[in-house]
Amino acid sequence: MIKLCRRLLAAAAAASVAAAASVALSAAVRPPKLQYQITTLPNGLTVVLEEDHSTPIVHLNLTYHVGSKNERPGRTGFAHLFEHLMFKGSRNVQPEAHTSMISSIGGQSNAYTTEDETVFWETVPAQYVPMILWLEGDRMATLRVDKETFTNERDVVKEERRMRVDNQPYGRLNEIIYDQAFTTHPYKHATIGSMVDLEAASIDDVLDFYHTYYVPSNATLVLVGDFDSAQVTQLVNSYLGRVPKSQRDVPRDIPKEPSQTKEKRVTLQEPWPLPAVVVAYHITYDGNPDSYPLHIAAKVLSDGESSRIYQKLVYEKQMAVAAFGHANLIEDPNLFYAVAIVQPGHTTEETIGALIAEFEKLRAEPITERELQRSKNQFARDYILGRESNQQKAGVLAHAVVIHHDIKTADGEFDIFQNITVGDVQRVARTYFRPENRLVLTLNPSGKAGNE
Repeated sequence: MIKLCRRLLAAAAAASVAAAASVALSAAVRPPKLQYQITTLPNGLTVVLEEDHSTPIVHLNLTYHVGSKNERPGRTGFAHLFEHLMFKGSRNVQPEAHTSMISSIGGQSNAYTTEDETVFWETVPAQYVPMILWLEGDRMATLRVDKETFTNERDVVKEERRMRVDNQPYGRLNEIIYDQAFTTHPYKHATIGSMVDLEAASIDDVLDFYHTYYVPSNATLVLVGDFDSAQVTQLVNSYLGRVPKSQRDVPRDIPKEPSQTKEKRVTLQEPWPLPAVVVAYHITYDGNPDSYPLHIAAKVLSDGESSRIYQKLVYEKQMAVAAFGHANLIEDPNLFYAVAIVQPGHTTEETIGALIAEFEKLRAEPITERELQRSKNQFARDYILGRESNQQKAGVLAHAVVIHHDIKTADGEFDIFQNITVGDVQRVARTYFRPENRLVLTLNPSGKAGNE
């Protein structure tokens, strides 16, 4: 009897430890919420500050809400071109000196351009915050754009296009997909721009683009790191609050893509070693309630070698040498697409059929609970690892403000992902993976091209 009592007590104790461990694990999975403050200056600049005194460094993220979708037809590539021009000097800073000044104090800096935004960033020792705020304020207000600088940098961008796109096998794949999938929305053209448009651009075009979009009311400044918020607020007001307010509104008249009403099939030629096939569907935008289960669908269908499409086409059927996909959820409605590079000995038609079959299966049958949980675990992992550095935290906050227009989503998305059900995933599959919403693209190394 005594031994039985001891076993019961031991079992109860073990259960208690297990429950405590479960609670601890649950608490560890969800990281603490970001502790930020947000304000808007009189000139329209949005400012987000988050103190983090764990290391004596500060990261600055300055996001201009302008990307390739803001470019007019015939003037593509301007946003990316400006990413380059912003390092070519201002009233008080010589060309390339911005980067060298940051490097000289042990800091790092860079920039990137997407369809929706252009981001400039610096990470520096904490005592140099006044310097980077002054640098950003100076080039926001007094960027030097002359004909020689513009011409030289345009040539740099053209060479970048040759290297990354035109001279790479399958380098134009993404460009072709979007050109065929979109008829109206400027997502139709690539962020890097076309050679023809870059060559046709004038200095007046470039200056107009700068004065329209590189203004305080179109910018969000995020600082994360080792600083005192009250002191930094004063510095931000001194260096960036003095930049004049724009006298015109930032245009947001982006043409909407009309709904696709029937399947589109296109066959083209490209000088590539093997055929490629693409199956793409129009989907919603980042932050829409449907976007979260679509992310899960992408994990299950096309993310990595464990995904359904890779397993089926590469391992099981051996009809593709590579297979991958992406749910491109960004500011405006975009695409969910899957690509397969066809294995010699197999046809493009049977490979297309295999790709479509995986989308149809997702519509017809719920994913398994194991697939759902694995995807949720991956998102939890990415969510936690994506907040380890000041730079990552700043990126999350900037994205919430600029793309979601709601800073609370920086913390709120974790719970949304964890509450998705298999029914949610099947619902969005049925909503978007419809035949009439589909583009089927065949890219042959040789043969006659045409539309079907």
